Amino acid sequence: MRHAGRRTSHVTRWRYACGMKLIIRWLLLASALVLLTQWDSGIQVKSFASAMGAAFVIGLLNAFVRPLLIVLTLPVTVLTMGLFLFVINALTFQMAAGLLDGFQVHGFWHALLGSVLYSLWGLVIDAALERVMGPRHVLPPGG
Repeated sequence: MRHAGRRTSHVTRWRYACGMKLIIRWLLLASALVLLTQWDSGIQVKSFASAMGAAFVIGLLNAFVRPLLIVLTLPVTVLTMGLFLFVINALTFQMAAGLLDGFQVHGFWHALLGSVLYSLWGLVIDAALERVMGPRHVLPPGG
């Protein structure tokens, strides 16, 4: 009985750590969007709350819409040796701006630059979080 309680404690701490990692990642990606507005005048974010909403919507679009676009445009992606994926990323970035009031992207080229920089910052954020908090895919002890 004592062992089961300890296992539950490990699982609870693991879930808490995963949740904290997700929230920290979300806040850092929202900060990256705010920073992006300083580099590219064609991208505007009204407030940090708008940046948080935009980061959330971009994440949802990347999880659900982007895979569908990739499948639908697979022949073009193959013909361009994968370069069309940049266009898909820009379209999802611009789509997020179209869905939100506090996040604006003025034109395709700003969306392309913004999506590339946002993706690069996402890679850096993920690498830093993995180094500080451990890999996301590790199961809890005893689980």
